[in-house]
Amino acid sequence: MNVFLAVLRRDLLLAWRARADLLVALSFFLIVASLFPFGVGADPTQLRAIGPGVVWVAALLAVLLALPRLFDKDFDSGVLEQLLLSPEPAVLWVAAKITAHWLATGLPLVILSPLLGTMYRLEGVELGVLAGGLLLGTPILSLVGAIGAALTLGLRGAGSLLALLVLPLFVPVLVFGAGAVDAWGAGMGVSAQFSLLGGGLLGALALSPLACAAALRLAVE
Repeated sequence: MNVFLAVLRRDLLLAWRARADLLVALSFFLIVASLFPFGVGADPTQLRAIGPGVVWVAALLAVLLALPRLFDKDFDSGVLEQLLLSPEPAVLWVAAKITAHWLATGLPLVILSPLLGTMYRLEGVELGVLAGGLLLGTPILSLVGAIGAALTLGLRGAGSLLALLVLPLFVPVLVFGAGAVDAWGAGMGVSAQFSLLGGGLLGALALSPLACAAALRLAVE
């Protein structure tokens, strides 16, 4: 845990020092989600119908925008190679880096989501369901996206290739996350959607650090 906490603290400090990059992702999230009401009109029924999906797509793209920076700087500076050569389990510090990425990128999206939800005429419990779905879903986006970032590390056109790799894998998270709000609005429970998101999160937590560590070794070699 000392290794995990040390790498987590280091990455959070680096993220704070490069906070302009984080502000770009958050600004992208806010701008994309805010533009749709101007395009589709102010009909409350239509806004409530498209709102959850729009917020989720904007969050997904904002996370994707920040993913290439997850390992790039450490790869270029040689820190990544030193970490892989250290006797500490690679799974621990990989998990710490993914956690730092989610805390710096995903968590602010969760916090801002109720504000954007009000623009789409979502109210009360619907806003909570939207935020709760993002709270379960955005860590999956970071975990699965980290695998893609590790696989494309050091490649030419890595950003485009990363998007092609991970966007199809993000679709189930998008469907269940946005579907939770729709299910609540239709008078049904959200336990099914939240259970699927929770199961996906547990699976990603178990597999993603292992897959990332293996992919990073291949990239360094």
